Amino acid sequence: MKLRFEDNSIRLRLSEAEVAHFAQTGRVAVVVPLGLSSRENLTYALERSETEEFRITHGAGAITIKVPAALATKWTSTDQNGLSATLMMAESQPLKVLVEKDLDCRH
Repeated sequence: MKLRFEDNSIRLRLSEAEVAHFAQTGRVAVVVPLGLSSRENLTYALERSETEEFRITHGAGAITIKVPAALATKWTSTDQNGLSATLMMAESQPLKVLVEKDLDCRH
């Protein structure tokens, strides 16, 4: 799974295998070691949520994008390529969230 930050946006791109894993389990995550101990890892994840809205949680070395279950199911079971939302963050700053299938990727 690829993570990309650009200006006021965050984007996840999932391989075909990652999309299948997300469809089956409701979560896919990557851990990036950024130091000598596991406390210094960065974990980023996509998670199915029972709420009706996109959310982002972060803290303690983790960023999680939470996608409403109904949207997640439709996205994983059809040829729909992506999901997107604009979240209003602190001080009325918009953050564009994109979750896309990276089906040409073979990693």
